[in-house]
Amino acid sequence: MREALASLTVRGRAFLAGGLMAVVCAILLDQQGLVRVGALVVALPLLCAAFLGRSHFRLALEREVTPRLVAAGQPARVTLTLTNEGRAPTGVLLLEDQVPYALGARPRFVLEGIGQGWRRQVTYQLRADLRGHYEIGPMTIRITDPFGLVELGRAFHTSAPLTITPRTVPLPDIGLGGAWTGSGDNRPRSFATGSAEDVTVREYRQGDDLRRVHWRSSARLGELMVRREEQPWQSRATVVLDNRDGSHRGKGAASSLEEAVTAAASIAVHLTRRGFMVRLVTAAGEEPTTAWHFRDPEANTGPLLEALSVVDLDRRPSMDTSWLGEAGQGGVLVMVSGALTSHDRGYLNRLQHQGSAPMAIALDVDAWAPGRTRTSPPAAALLSAAGWRTAQLGPGGRLDAAWQELGRAAVRTHGRDRRDVRATP
Repeated sequence: MREALASLTVRGRAFLAGGLMAVVCAILLDQQGLVRVGALVVALPLLCAAFLGRSHFRLALEREVTPRLVAAGQPARVTLTLTNEGRAPTGVLLLEDQVPYALGARPRFVLEGIGQGWRRQVTYQLRADLRGHYEIGPMTIRITDPFGLVELGRAFHTSAPLTITPRTVPLPDIGLGGAWTGSGDNRPRSFATGSAEDVTVREYRQGDDLRRVHWRSSARLGELMVRREEQPWQSRATVVLDNRDGSHRGKGAASSLEEAVTAAASIAVHLTRRGFMVRLVTAAGEEPTTAWHFRDPEANTGPLLEALSVVDLDRRPSMDTSWLGEAGQGGVLVMVSGALTSHDRGYLNRLQHQGSAPMAIALDVDAWAPGRTRTSPPAAALLSAAGWRTAQLGPGGRLDAAWQELGRAAVRTHGRDRRDVRATP
């Protein structure tokens, strides 16, 4: 009751003050009829406060966001299911769901007729043009009486995640040199012959046939190991995204970083649909959620886009190299670069030996800052000088055309290689 009295609205306080003033004036003026009117006006907000204060209501909320992973510019639907699990009726509900500013205005609803066993479902749509990870909720509820004299505030503490992935551009199929050159330990092998020492094993997983348990390896390692009878051919690709702060220009959705993320996402999705196992590498190194062997290529698109949705500028001056392994084990290598300097030549040379077909989409980042003086050669020139197949992309440029240009560069490169082989005595 004390909380209900403290939750009187402006209208309720006006009724209470007006009623008391009417009673006082009626007594001074000896107007008995006015006393009854003033008493009724005073009693009305008190009765509403008593009604809400003694209502033992219990509200339950279920929130469902579909889909939880949606591309920028596409809508997502939020479904709210409210249930009154209490035995007493409740007044009018004023609902307001908390959503980030980038997703638009906060949705508001008014629900009436709330009684025992009441259940109601409401839906609304969200749309964002900026990629990122957002939390939908929590929801705040204001319970008011039919006259709007008392208003109690309540809040749920649960929320639901929503990930806005980068936009992607359909890319044409091009010839990828070295696309099927192998994948290290994933080349097909048969263990029908040979000694037990030649058997490749892995950790036991729930559901594995116990007849495949390799007891000698299990005894040596102290845990169950099973034979890997056959390892399928797996084509790999590495997408390197240069997201260093000094490599990009502009801010927000119109920055060169957003163009780079869109390019990396489009290339990753394109290669995944062509059957590649794709991993993402940024200035901080390899993204752990996109590492190889975690899943089938068909299920790799979601983690790639989810990782790219939260990529931000990195303040480190140079790219991390701890992920670099043996030369030639990276399969196809595609880099989306910003501005490069002469200090990056060593990194580019190491990358060139990491993959069998190094390609690069070089952003002309200075075009995103027209008034800024160019302090280093264009990234496309440095990459070409290092032996990379390169296509340049500027503001408003077409990514599919740049990708097609990389394909033509691959054809020219392979043609020169064949002529060199024929000319060898």
